[in-house]
Amino acid sequence: MEETSLDSEQNVAGQGSGRFQEIESDELDDQNSEKIESDELFVQNGVQIEANGLDDQNCVTEDGQKEFVAPAVGMEFESYDDAYNYYNCYSREVGFRVRVKNSWFKRNSREKYGAVLCCSSQGFKRIKDVNRLRKETRTGCPAMMRMRMVDSKRWRVLEVTLEHNHSLGTKAYKSIMKTGTGNKKKLDSNCNAEVQTIKLYRALVIDAGATRNANFSARRCQTSSDCHDKLNLRKGDTQAMYNYFCRMQLTNPNFFYLMDLNDEGQLRNVFWIDARSRAAYAYFVDVIYIDNSYLSNKYEIPLVAFVGTNHHGQSMLLGCGLLAGETKASYVWMFKAWLTCSLGRFPQTIITERCKVLETAIHEVFPRSLHRFALSHILRKVPEKLGGLRNYDVIRKALFKTIYEGLKPFDFEAAWRVMIQRFGVGDHEWLCSLYNDRAKWAPVYLKDTFFAGMATARSNETLTAFFDKYVHKQTPLKEFLDKYELALQKKFKEEALADMESRSSNPELKTRCSFELQLSKVYTREIFKRFQLEVEEMYSCFSTTKLHVDGQVVIFLVKERVLEEGNRREIRDYEVLYNREAAEVRCICSCFNFYGYLCRHALCVLNFNGVEEIPSKYILSRWKKDYKRLCALDVESSFTESTEQVQWYSQLYRSALQVVEEGVISLDHYKVALNAFEESLSRVHHIEEKTK
Repeated sequence: MEETSLDSEQNVAGQGSGRFQEIESDELDDQNSEKIESDELFVQNGVQIEANGLDDQNCVTEDGQKEFVAPAVGMEFESYDDAYNYYNCYSREVGFRVRVKNSWFKRNSREKYGAVLCCSSQGFKRIKDVNRLRKETRTGCPAMMRMRMVDSKRWRVLEVTLEHNHSLGTKAYKSIMKTGTGNKKKLDSNCNAEVQTIKLYRALVIDAGATRNANFSARRCQTSSDCHDKLNLRKGDTQAMYNYFCRMQLTNPNFFYLMDLNDEGQLRNVFWIDARSRAAYAYFVDVIYIDNSYLSNKYEIPLVAFVGTNHHGQSMLLGCGLLAGETKASYVWMFKAWLTCSLGRFPQTIITERCKVLETAIHEVFPRSLHRFALSHILRKVPEKLGGLRNYDVIRKALFKTIYEGLKPFDFEAAWRVMIQRFGVGDHEWLCSLYNDRAKWAPVYLKDTFFAGMATARSNETLTAFFDKYVHKQTPLKEFLDKYELALQKKFKEEALADMESRSSNPELKTRCSFELQLSKVYTREIFKRFQLEVEEMYSCFSTTKLHVDGQVVIFLVKERVLEEGNRREIRDYEVLYNREAAEVRCICSCFNFYGYLCRHALCVLNFNGVEEIPSKYILSRWKKDYKRLCALDVESSFTESTEQVQWYSQLYRSALQVVEEGVISLDHYKVALNAFEESLSRVHHIEEKTK
């Protein structure tokens, strides 16, 4: 690709430009560059940072002084103009003027892809201009911001120098904008000037606790809106968070974070996702659980976590954030932030606690996803909501029986009516609202929703918080950041060990059933154990008979002896639909949608019809031992010549990460992984030599 360098001045002192060229020497073609002299001044008023909610006209601290977010490495903007406007707005707040020092253009398209903005006092006058009457104002000031276009779209700040070597003014300079046609227009410096929007993707924030009030975290909000407009952090928390993000990005380029600022430049919401979670997102985004229990239960850290389940049935973190409050705006911001690193993939099913604000936000951001309420969360509130009723224990038992024992909506609704009438709770507000929402939480209504084992459709199941045992109600943010790393390391180590165990050992077979042997070769060890239980329980199903025939579709009735309380056995009937031609089998218990594998009743019907292997449609890839490798191959096969390099990078990163995760298990694993990397790199270099 041919490129053009646009330099705004002669660099007499050898500073600034030389440093930039040295850093970018492997990316810029100096021999094919043209230098075009330019001297642009652009200091604009009324600039607003939309994505992070920072309005420079309103960045006022409690002592009446203005503050503005300083430029920092890692900031990203939607366009060059947005980045340009932002830096000039910052310069106006600090008290200096800005000049475009360098710009780089692609030779063919003339599209700008790199630039350096600097203080107007940068460099020195050229020798031929020294004797002019105009007063010398340049001091060789080092202040600058270097940026470059990334992903063929956004502009990222790559280098920043904030220090000046001269005194800074306090007045706001007149705004001069050089338009594409060469015309200049003045912008009103009045605060009522029309606001221009800058979309900032990543930013630093002002530490509200540290710089404004040491007792900020203990101070009560004056109004409800104030409480929901900024994070209630302790002194130094914001700086600790930013330091953590910087450290992660230095050691892990695929680490991603976003910060949301209010109109006063205070931190309102924040979202982040580490590299391994981003890689896992590509594999296991079909079902997610959004855990906001820390926020709704008023923990010290208002944490919201995105949790999925991997091919071993283990919970895994897919991102998390801190929110100022349980508002629709905060939830919408966080969901959109999460989607920025999703490569356009939406979850199939989203599970949350029962919350109207959360429900509204999910409907807006994830219109194609199925939103369901976590039954275990609802049942945890039973003592709080019904504990004051007479005969509470009997009512609770009747409620659980209504929820778990019905197989059809009719069964559930009939049992609910009996319960309401028997105990006289027809006007109980919580029960009435619960019944109105029944289609989103009662198992009998969710049989067409895929849950990947996160359904809690059985009475002994619950959704456990990802950071359970790591976070308590008074855990401070600084301590949580340390525990966050520990929790992730533990989870990833567990997954790597489970991967190794699944590949290196064969599970013990407990029956002579061909279905058991078939999936023992395919599924991960933990998922196979769960399926193996269904195979064993086939022997509790003592009768399989035809109930109804409609062309190719046959409905079977399977009778099972179910163990009840007190070791009492009860006979239950299960209807199973079977279509031999379509290789389809569906049980009314809907085990496949709830857990991702066929139930004992469906297996009995297949066995009754002489089927020796489970149809492939009921062997989910997400449970297979080599799922990640198979998924990588699917992605590779979809690549075209027009695929952007960012997609190649993401896929290579995910593939390499699998080797890294298992390469740290032992010294032998480490040596093999290291040799593999070295060999791969050598082969890549060989390709480069052949193409020269």
